[in-house]
Amino acid sequence: MTGLGRWRRLREDQSGVAIIMVIGIGAVLMVLVATALAYSVGGMKKARSDQNWNNAMAAAYAGVEEYESRLANDNTYQQYGNPASTFSAGSSVSLPIGNQANPAFGLGTSGTWADVPASSGASAGSFRYEVDSSKYASTGVLRLRSTGRSGTETRSVVVNLKQQGFIDFLYFTNYEIQDPSLSGADPTSCTKYYWAGRPSSGCSEIAFDSGDVVNGPVHSNDAIRICSAEFKQTVTTSYNPTAGKRYVAKDSNGNSCSGQVFDDPLSPSYSPVVGMPPTNGALKNEVRSDLPVDVPRPGCLYTGPTSIVYNANGTMTVRSPWTKATNVAGATPTSGTTPAQCGVVGTATGQLGSSAGATIPVIAQNLIFVQNVPATASDPNYWASTDFPSTTSCTRSGSTVSCTGASGQANGNGIGYPIANEKAPSTSSYDKRNGDVFIQGKLRGAETVAADNYVYITGDLTYVDPNADILGLVGNNALFVYNPVNSSGTPLLTGQNRTIDAAILSVAHTFQVQNYDKGGSRGTLNVVGAIAQKFRGIVRSGSNGYTKNYVYDPRFRYIAPPKFLSPVSTSYGVSVLVEVKTAFAPNGSAG
Repeated sequence: MTGLGRWRRLREDQSGVAIIMVIGIGAVLMVLVATALAYSVGGMKKARSDQNWNNAMAAAYAGVEEYESRLANDNTYQQYGNPASTFSAGSSVSLPIGNQANPAFGLGTSGTWADVPASSGASAGSFRYEVDSSKYASTGVLRLRSTGRSGTETRSVVVNLKQQGFIDFLYFTNYEIQDPSLSGADPTSCTKYYWAGRPSSGCSEIAFDSGDVVNGPVHSNDAIRICSAEFKQTVTTSYNPTAGKRYVAKDSNGNSCSGQVFDDPLSPSYSPVVGMPPTNGALKNEVRSDLPVDVPRPGCLYTGPTSIVYNANGTMTVRSPWTKATNVAGATPTSGTTPAQCGVVGTATGQLGSSAGATIPVIAQNLIFVQNVPATASDPNYWASTDFPSTTSCTRSGSTVSCTGASGQANGNGIGYPIANEKAPSTSSYDKRNGDVFIQGKLRGAETVAADNYVYITGDLTYVDPNADILGLVGNNALFVYNPVNSSGTPLLTGQNRTIDAAILSVAHTFQVQNYDKGGSRGTLNVVGAIAQKFRGIVRSGSNGYTKNYVYDPRFRYIAPPKFLSPVSTSYGVSVLVEVKTAFAPNGSAG
């Protein structure tokens, strides 16, 4: 009995311990379950936060793409933005109204956001963007700050948007033939693409040949003839044969050849036609004083034959005797002004019409346009056909006015062309009433020079600082590398080689060497920049002229010369993209 009692007491003691152990184990399990649950919930919150974080960036990108689509549909859309945004300070922007209202231009806690549609129809986030167009007129670049929002997260990016255009290529050509106005070819049958039925001979097709090195992207709307030339970067063409090469392995005489070198293994590849504007006349709006919204800072208008020499100290010497007004008002001008930045109009020493011209600062981030002498009496720059500036080498006999060049050269333009002993290519080469510009020197600044007629590059044209200075040259007609010769074909310029730093565009004609078939070898034509033209220009013929050395200016991927001309149809591409400090909190307040 005593033993039985002890056993019962032992069981009772063990039962108490077991209860304690069960309770303890249960408590531990409850802690573990609670911990697991807390971890799981925390993980779900973290996953949701990560998802919102990523979605916010996707929404910011969606904002960039949506703004690009608006620019593609309306190439004037850069005028719109919210002027109350600090990011838009210095920009001439306004809010679109009515059917054009855009919720992405909202600001503040009460401002709107634009939705990013999801595949299910619900919103996958929202975005806002702000526009900085303060540098658009001078560089062609728009800045956009886009902020994406998803849940409780917002993220912002800033992008630079630049129009895709002629300066995306080192070398751009519309037709791979010599300009019919210079070659004498039939313009009706020859001014068409190779695959559209252009005759196989008689149209002066031009080839890239032995010794030609092209170090930059190339595009032709036509089929390119290539012989023993080297292309160091991408080559694209709108020639898209059903089989075979996308170029023609023939020289300029039509003979088959070989030795072509393409450092890019995919070149030449297909790319659609890039349309050229019919004229550069749109640039003339940039010298009007009556367009305060579209042209807040007019450039300078010069009239008739004009010479420009850039000086390394940031000035330029301009001689333009026919100029009376350097800004005008009206699409058909009826009045004009003479702002000081363009030089003093007149014939006294130091003025534009004097024999030495006027020396003035380079017009910062702006444009010069050289126009033909107007024939309309109401135009402020009008000259009667019997009148001429007193400082030119022009005389009148009855109702006939004749101007000479240097040393009494006949058929001159009154400001020294043709030069002494020069045999001009034709009797109309240096017409006294043409909007021709004669340009050379060392540029410090950023400027575009456009002309109604010809651009003559009369000497080296280079930058003081290749990283900061930038130049555009836009001729409605041809741009000539000046190469005067005498009646025996002997060159009149001393020295060899020519260097040109610029974005070059001939809208209706060509870029070529004057007298390319005379004067013997002139050395190497070094172009650092970009060349675009309607027709191929000849720079070398046999042993005459220049060998090409063309190098692309990589800055043209990101910026353009001030107010440079764009294709008739273009799109905007992102040239720079960086994430920045968030501009807005999720509730819309400043971030």
